[in-house]
Amino acid sequence: MGSMKTATPSTARAINDRLALDLLLERGPLSAPQLRSLTGLSRPTVSDLIERLIDSGLVEVAGESGEDRRGPNARIYGLVAGRAHVAGVDLRRDTVHVTVADLTGRTVGSAGRPIGGDLVDLVEGVLGEAAGRRSLDTVVVGAPGLVAPREGELVSSNDVPGWRSGLVASWRERLGVPVVLENEVNLAAVAEARGGVAQNAEDFVLLWLGDGVGAAVVLGGRLRRGASGGAGEIGYLEVDGTAFCNLVTSAVARGLARTEFAARIAKGAAAFVSLLDPGLVVLGGECGRDGGEELAEEVAARLRDLAPAPTEVRASTVAGDPVLQGAVLTALDLTRDRVFGVSA
Repeated sequence: MGSMKTATPSTARAINDRLALDLLLERGPLSAPQLRSLTGLSRPTVSDLIERLIDSGLVEVAGESGEDRRGPNARIYGLVAGRAHVAGVDLRRDTVHVTVADLTGRTVGSAGRPIGGDLVDLVEGVLGEAAGRRSLDTVVVGAPGLVAPREGELVSSNDVPGWRSGLVASWRERLGVPVVLENEVNLAAVAEARGGVAQNAEDFVLLWLGDGVGAAVVLGGRLRRGASGGAGEIGYLEVDGTAFCNLVTSAVARGLARTEFAARIAKGAAAFVSLLDPGLVVLGGECGRDGGEELAEEVAARLRDLAPAPTEVRASTVAGDPVLQGAVLTALDLTRDRVFGVSA
């Protein structure tokens, strides 16, 4: 038998540090005894890691517990929220919106402007307005279109005024920080998976129904982009001789009875259900969210007649702008991996 590989002391320390940091993220400030009980690590190991994380500027003493006794056990330790800041950018047809968050995910700034002029200048200006004097560690931009997984640029142009090839490289150069471009519906799916109706779903499809029409695919808990970034581009699917994107937009929906709108949505959803069997279809975008559970139930009923696999259909429950939220969450994941030093 070959010998088993054991973790080196430095790897073990890095893993323990990340475990403690993730707990502080999830639960807020904790005492040393709480960290010991939650991690199962020994008293000396937890003492060492607290000292290490304080020295590295990631953790600080956040106060004392309400117990009478003083000393190390009474101290409460929390993340240094201002250690890093990230920005999410929602860059769609007529406006750009930015949210800036600290390392704990708390929003510390936001700004928005109508789209116009050079997009490098515009995004730099809105980011500066939202960030104030804070420096940014990562920027994630959500926009319509196929994003090539390797290059991180759009495969073909979208309908955002002023969009041009090489934009992501220009942003990186101008801002001097990592900039990641992601399809806007993919980012909405990240928000749905973290804080929406798909929270407990390993597999789901988000159907985006609004001014634009698209979808995002999550399988095995992972966003699936496809070989060229085109997974979920359902707008191109032909339904009854017409492109699906022309059948279910906001403008079309206003002139349709709910039953007819639901029947059209179900025909598009049936393609995903037949091929992927996701078990859950989430209706997002303005039309999907505003249609609520009534529209979702109607789509589910139609879907039962069109596709064999049992499928739950739910309306999106993400409040606010899901594209922006997904961008911030993605930026936080990237930044925490870099700042915390080891991937979760």
